[in-house]
Amino acid sequence: MKRKSFISLVAFLLLGGARAARAQSPGGATEKNVDAVFSAASSPDAPGFAVLVRKDGRAVFERGYGLRDLHAKTKIDAHTNFRLASFTKQFTAMAIMLLVHDRKLRYDESLTQYFPDFPSYAKGITIRNLLNHTSGLPDYEDLMAAEEKTKGPIWTPEHQIQDEEVLQLLEKASKEFFAPGTAWAYSNSGYVVLGLLVARVSGKSFGDFLGERIFSPLRMDHTVLYVKGKNDVANRAYGHTKDKDGGTFKETDQSPTSATQGDGGVYSNLEDLAKWDDALQNHSLLSEKEFQSALTPVKLNDGSDPRWPKEPNDDNLHPELPVSYGFGWFLDPYQAHQRMWHTGSTIGFFTVIERFIDERLTVIILSNRSDWHREKVAQQVADIFLSTKN
Repeated sequence: MKRKSFISLVAFLLLGGARAARAQSPGGATEKNVDAVFSAASSPDAPGFAVLVRKDGRAVFERGYGLRDLHAKTKIDAHTNFRLASFTKQFTAMAIMLLVHDRKLRYDESLTQYFPDFPSYAKGITIRNLLNHTSGLPDYEDLMAAEEKTKGPIWTPEHQIQDEEVLQLLEKASKEFFAPGTAWAYSNSGYVVLGLLVARVSGKSFGDFLGERIFSPLRMDHTVLYVKGKNDVANRAYGHTKDKDGGTFKETDQSPTSATQGDGGVYSNLEDLAKWDDALQNHSLLSEKEFQSALTPVKLNDGSDPRWPKEPNDDNLHPELPVSYGFGWFLDPYQAHQRMWHTGSTIGFFTVIERFIDERLTVIILSNRSDWHREKVAQQVADIFLSTKN
């Protein structure tokens, strides 16, 4: 989801973790220097982090920091469920891939084949374009702002926009950002539509499909697509943001866009995400060949590599730099290490997963506070292991 606020992680966290890593002798990646990255920035009475590092299919570090609920004073642990935000997109992409496996969908089918009420601008958009962010669909939050400018306030944290309303806004839009396949722009709109597509093709709700085809087979028993009034989140972490003075946290768990599903509605925890990591490693849901589409970097129509847009915004992480994206996964290498990764951010939450494929190394960080730089911290943790010969 879009970041509603962004404050870089305090400098002493990064410097302190780096010093701890340098102090460790070669080959000595331990709990101590991973812990140093987070203990410097966490407090036992504040929102915090759940951290998991897996190497060769087993956990080598797993720890919770801080509280999941400031009112109940409940500590974060491996069972604490966080809103994953855009981390959800890998599950949405997998759902589409399973329907392709079932021969109920094809990647190059047109969006308008399943949503005929879209205007002419959408005729060239394919399911593949939606998956790899080359559809050119308008940003639904921009459309919300335009609608409210005309009609006055409509959506609030208590009265949230629903997926069908997003679809209606997109169907009313008169033009796209760009012609499909000619550019790349991170699109929450596209993934909301993909969640709706799963429901339309499968005949089940998006959440039920995820549960039946992904979460239940993998025994991810506490992972859920949260729908207010329909289900509950066990051991739920509540999102928090620091006050403007930077001293105290306030609960900021919901926003007007927190009810959308395909782009960011899943809650999960470290215990279940370890099972997800195993499933990706072992190709439990799709064969290695079938899953290869998710790990194939998108090319634009003219054969060129895409770049992040020039205009900075909340979803534009690296303006004008090259970007590598497959289906629900960023694929940019890190210091020559092949990886698949994704982050998530929404009001009060930041999440990240980084999977270094050749090293069989996975870093997962879930947080219910919004004042740290998730990419940099995850890479800092990875550095402890990538620089160590095990």
